Amino acid sequence: MVLDDLGSSLRGTLDKLRGKSRISEEDVEEVVKEIQRSLLSADVDVSLVMELSDSIKTRALEEEPPSGTPARDFVLRIVYEELVDLIGESTDLPLEEQTILLAGLQGSGKTTTSAKMAWWFSTKGLQPAVIQTDTFRPGAYDQAKQMCERAEVDFYGDPDGEDPVQIARDGLEATSDADVHIVDTAGRHALEDDLIAEIEQIDDVVQPDTSLLVLDAAIGQGAKDQAQQFDESIGIDGVAITKLDGTAKGGGALTAVDQTDSSIAFLGTGEEVEDVERFEPEGFISRLLGMGDLGQLAERVERAMEQTQVEEEDWDPEDMLTGQFTLNDMQKQMEAMNNMGPLDQVMDMIPGFGGGIKDQLPDDAMDVTQDRMRTFEYIMDSMTDTEKEYPRAIGASQIERIARGSGTSEEEVRELLQQFKMMERTIKQFQGMGSEQEMQRMMKQMQQQGGGGGGGGGMGGMGPFGD
Repeated sequence: MVLDDLGSSLRGTLDKLRGKSRISEEDVEEVVKEIQRSLLSADVDVSLVMELSDSIKTRALEEEPPSGTPARDFVLRIVYEELVDLIGESTDLPLEEQTILLAGLQGSGKTTTSAKMAWWFSTKGLQPAVIQTDTFRPGAYDQAKQMCERAEVDFYGDPDGEDPVQIARDGLEATSDADVHIVDTAGRHALEDDLIAEIEQIDDVVQPDTSLLVLDAAIGQGAKDQAQQFDESIGIDGVAITKLDGTAKGGGALTAVDQTDSSIAFLGTGEEVEDVERFEPEGFISRLLGMGDLGQLAERVERAMEQTQVEEEDWDPEDMLTGQFTLNDMQKQMEAMNNMGPLDQVMDMIPGFGGGIKDQLPDDAMDVTQDRMRTFEYIMDSMTDTEKEYPRAIGASQIERIARGSGTSEEEVRELLQQFKMMERTIKQFQGMGSEQEMQRMMKQMQQQGGGGGGGGGMGGMGPFGD
């Protein structure tokens, strides 16, 4: 994920304090210099970096750490709180009728973002509609229409229209039944006068409740001027950061938020319409520092399970906790994992797994794991229904046939069967838990253990970050 380099660098800096019970002025100076270097490398504005690092230095030297709190956890808490304060609250987008205007340069990802946002609102029970007003870019209408079809949301555009202001006016009338109107505007390669004039006219017509600036995470230092000019023109209430699945630095987008005195509304994390997150500052910074994001993880798990059950109506994940665990169950669990998104993003959300542990893995570790899951899928697709129901009865001759039919090796088939046995043992442990209260107690214990392992969860017994 973008900003991974920043997160890895910050975690590495804080790890230098591991094992220390007290922090000296020299320690603070070294940590602050490393934090400055990390933020500047991520394209965060210089003045912002100095302001942030000064606050961290002052607090680290003047505040008294809670009794028994290690130096690393104390500074980690300060860095966390200052970064959350820098980013601010998430953009206010109530789940009610509203009109949202999207602005930004060409190539920033506005059209994709409009469909993603519409999909997100649809998952919250609202009826959204996207209005495409871009008459400048060839293919804008077709791209928007296709994306909205994939998102299964209403769409309005005029492929032959030449007046974007009239298209916006007609679009609002044609989609009057919608709860949420998302108006996508044209971009240019630079902030040209005609772009500003056009978007100001559209703004007058649609009278948006919220105006969002869409920024490519790779925008860098150019985000500052861009944000200021759009803000002066139509007023920017929030920012949507796109292409966070790439290798861009992302600091410029954070700078834009500060420059416009706005906030972040959405994060685009991939190419599919489902690859969008409502921005939550605490979870985002927690993930950046390797401490997980249980809120976002829970949302993805719930969404993945729902999608898997829709695809296979006769499968209920709760059945695994009462009956026999089979390869069919394992296959559905893997489908649910795939529906959650890329494994590296999922790992970032698990306390104790993102950050420190992931930093130690080879760069292609997540790709290898994804490939392994695909291999298991091929193997299970080559099994009979009986073999999936009773995998313990699979013998040598069946393993040979399954390997040949799936284009895999016999060793990989045995690896799948071994993985199944491990999962089966785990499921049986849950089945033996007894009461719902006991299950909740175990899950809470697992979360606490995971948080501590990542170097930031427990914070010396204060909960995630104190009371």
